[in-house]
Amino acid sequence: MQALQIIVICSFFFFSCANEQAENKQEISSVNTDATSIKKSKTCSLEDSLKLYYKLVNVKDINPDIRVRLRYSGSNNFLKTDVYECLENAYLTPLAADKLGIAQNLLSAKDSTLHLLIWDAVRPLSIQWKMWYLLKMPLAEKVRYVSNPRNGSVHNYGCAVDLTICNEKGEILDMGTDFDHFGSAANIHSEGNLLTEGILNYYQVDNRKLLRKVMKEAGFTTISSE
Repeated sequence: MQALQIIVICSFFFFSCANEQAENKQEISSVNTDATSIKKSKTCSLEDSLKLYYKLVNVKDINPDIRVRLRYSGSNNFLKTDVYECLENAYLTPLAADKLGIAQNLLSAKDSTLHLLIWDAVRPLSIQWKMWYLLKMPLAEKVRYVSNPRNGSVHNYGCAVDLTICNEKGEILDMGTDFDHFGSAANIHSEGNLLTEGILNYYQVDNRKLLRKVMKEAGFTTISSE
């Protein structure tokens, strides 16, 4: 999945908080068993649960320069379905949120007009199950698109973020692929070949490198296929 539009446009997927993952596993995996029935309103019980009971942090409270445009809180995604419904803000564990704030500061130091733009952050397990059931295809193919909720993923514990870079107008830097791109162009270790084959250009690769640089310097790790 290309989340580096994880963001690769091209989105990049980054994860952090190995120590926090175990601590949050049981809590986050059980977030909102009724999440699929939540309706858009002035209040959001899913968001309230993430804040009050699971102690996750709204990343914009850490650094207001970070932009958020959750792709699963709308139909502009590979499922063509709004699975988050009322959730519009991005939540992470405190450690991951702090690191993301550092990444934004590093990006701002390089260019004050640039902002991290989040496509996806914590994804409660109830939402993971919803996505799993929405995707109608054989199991062997399905696992390429959505992690099996029986296994869980770092997204479910608030330790992963899919993101890209945008300018002050909200225009996304070209990274060669859109969010949730599942083709070879999303593989960060094939960029040399992709340049040679003309699938990517140097401008796109430079944008990817910038995103990876600030995220890695802040303490995140990449996923090679995203």
